[in-house]
Amino acid sequence: MIEALLQPFQFPFMQNAFLIALIVAPPCALLSCFLVLKGWALMGDAVSHAVLPGIVLAYMAGWPLLVGAFVAGLGSALLTGYLADNSRIKRDTVMGVVFSAMFALGVVLITAFPTDIHLDHILFGNMLGVGQGDLITSAAIAVPVTLVLVLKWRDLMLHAFDPAQAQVSGLRTNVLHYGLLAILALTIVATLSSVGLILAIGLLIAPGAIAFLVTRSFGSMLVTATLVCLFAMLSGIWASFHLDSAPGPTIILILTAIFLLVFLRRVLLARAA
Repeated sequence: MIEALLQPFQFPFMQNAFLIALIVAPPCALLSCFLVLKGWALMGDAVSHAVLPGIVLAYMAGWPLLVGAFVAGLGSALLTGYLADNSRIKRDTVMGVVFSAMFALGVVLITAFPTDIHLDHILFGNMLGVGQGDLITSAAIAVPVTLVLVLKWRDLMLHAFDPAQAQVSGLRTNVLHYGLLAILALTIVATLSSVGLILAIGLLIAPGAIAFLVTRSFGSMLVTATLVCLFAMLSGIWASFHLDSAPGPTIILILTAIFLLVFLRRVLLARAA
């Protein structure tokens, strides 16, 4: 029993997978709370898809792929905000148009200009192929992002709940708004090598949604989301080793199962009351 429990930790590629989970789980979990609070779930999904053309163009230009991903993701988010603020079209509609176009552009570029980029790794990640460079890059992004979210969580919470009150209180709401968009793009870039673009949305939404259902204060929500995300990522990687499955999808399934259990518990308690 103990041997089976510790067996995954004996392999270097599994050790790196556990390390990348410890690195990216905190920023993803903390950010998910703000995305859930602001109703930005679609924004997280959209930005994760919009970075694809940036990755391809950066590869073609010989630039770091993460730089291209960040520029494309943040640029698309800013463009969406501009179009929504200067037209009668609702923000979710603009997001659907802009980000689907960006993702389509990325696929067309990969098809038209063949590269060594593996689309499957970009879309679904390659957690078992994470190297030392990936760990350093993800940590260089995740640590500052986590610190900013921890130090500024009260300001970001007020801005999420009531932007007008935040502005009256003297907070620079534009800085908070676009800063959160930048943090979102950076966090997606940090998870790129591990869970990929498509599965990143699960890490950016599910922990916050779960914590929202079981806590009554935002501080507790942040802590709960972080613990849930860490548990799901570490247990998902461990389970994938024994099930011979991909770690990323396994993690998302565990998060989904936790959400359904928490939701069912809430429904039963409400009926009992």
